[in-house]
Amino acid sequence: MENSKKIALILSGSGVYDGTEIHEATMTMYAIVKQGGEYQTFAPDIKQHHVINHITGEEMNETRNVLIESARIARGNIKNINELVINDFDAIMFPGGFGVAKNLSDFAFKGANCTVVSEIEKVIKEAVTAKKPIGALCISPAIIARVLEGVELTIGQDEGTAKAIEAMGGRHKTTNHGDVIVDTKYKVATTPCYMLDATITDIADGAINVTKAVFEMM
Repeated sequence: MENSKKIALILSGSGVYDGTEIHEATMTMYAIVKQGGEYQTFAPDIKQHHVINHITGEEMNETRNVLIESARIARGNIKNINELVINDFDAIMFPGGFGVAKNLSDFAFKGANCTVVSEIEKVIKEAVTAKKPIGALCISPAIIARVLEGVELTIGQDEGTAKAIEAMGGRHKTTNHGDVIVDTKYKVATTPCYMLDATITDIADGAINVTKAVFEMM
């Protein structure tokens, strides 16, 4: 695939409650390839905020690494975010999951007063400077709002999250399953996915639609 579009897919661990939302990541991978593109996964080499038992929802007394956990979804084919050279890619995309709000940032704990991990903030800013589109699913638009002043985006219909995004200077649009909001200034496409009460077909629709929007902006 010599001339295929290359997407940097940025992960935040493995599992909805403490890492990447696996359905969203998988459906985004599928959507990229269906669009005729290819992807390379990246994640920061940092400690997870905590580890959650996905059956009970309770915190577990252990520590895990975001890069190593993300490698589970990537089937081992993953690189440290520090190795991401933005000009080697046509776009970057962020699946959701609590890892975005707990590992890539502290949005889960500090809301509008959050900070984004420096490596992630750097990549977002580099993408904008290089005029590369950014796709963000589920909760991940929240970190885009923290980094890009005045960006227009969606996380669906959750009032608390929408208010936090607006407190950070973002412009939130209410959306439903599969809807995509495109900010043409920053070239950012967002969709709500599991921020709504969704089925896996809803996730597929969202991932496919937001990926198409990203490809159209290349």
